[in-house]
Amino acid sequence: MATRRGSTGRISWFRVVSAGIMLLLCVVILYQLWLFCMVVWYAHRNPGSSAVMREEMVRLRVQNPKAELRFEWVDYDRISNTLKRAVIASEDSNFTDHDGVEWDAIRKAWEYNQEQAEQGRSRMRGGSTITQQVAKNLFLSGSRTYLRKGQELILAYMIEWVMTKQRILELYLNIAEWGVGVFGAQAAAEHYYGTTAARLGTAQAARLAAMLPNPRYYDKHRSTAYLNRRTGILQARMRQVDIP
Repeated sequence: MATRRGSTGRISWFRVVSAGIMLLLCVVILYQLWLFCMVVWYAHRNPGSSAVMREEMVRLRVQNPKAELRFEWVDYDRISNTLKRAVIASEDSNFTDHDGVEWDAIRKAWEYNQEQAEQGRSRMRGGSTITQQVAKNLFLSGSRTYLRKGQELILAYMIEWVMTKQRILELYLNIAEWGVGVFGAQAAAEHYYGTTAARLGTAQAARLAAMLPNPRYYDKHRSTAYLNRRTGILQARMRQVDIP
């Protein structure tokens, strides 16, 4: 009888663990389905905010409860082609050709970051495509965890499968962070140059694109040697960039 009870006990625990795993898998699958539905929604509807915007709002309101973000959606044809070219040249030169993720770029960024960490340096590379950045900015957050990165990769493939390259770039240019509380091309053009996203000149577009890896820093340090040099490089590169 004791053996029988022990066997039954073992079977019961196995069933409990199996049920727990199945429940977890169901939750994960349902979450991915919900994200996929949101991707389909944003393929046709313009977002009023993003996960990163909401995260930044919380941060700003800790210091100032009345803080507001600067953000105004503008359609693709109301954004200067020079900015589109500059951003692709700066952030993702193979944007029109890849399927959402560039594994070689991720590997090189990881190797570079490991080397930087070993030498005690803080400068890091992301290795993310524009599609991955849309996934992160729109749905996730700025946190740096393997779980978040994995979800970003899944979302990137969803986005590429559902959306056109033009729509992906339109989303990116409208939700990208361009300074302290500044989001999107229209707000950036007004904040830095007192103009609209449609009227940005070549040098202005190149400088805005050069700011993207660290926009909060460059909002406060607008004429560093690196930023000036990077702006010049992008002005030369952007002439050869194709846009969707």
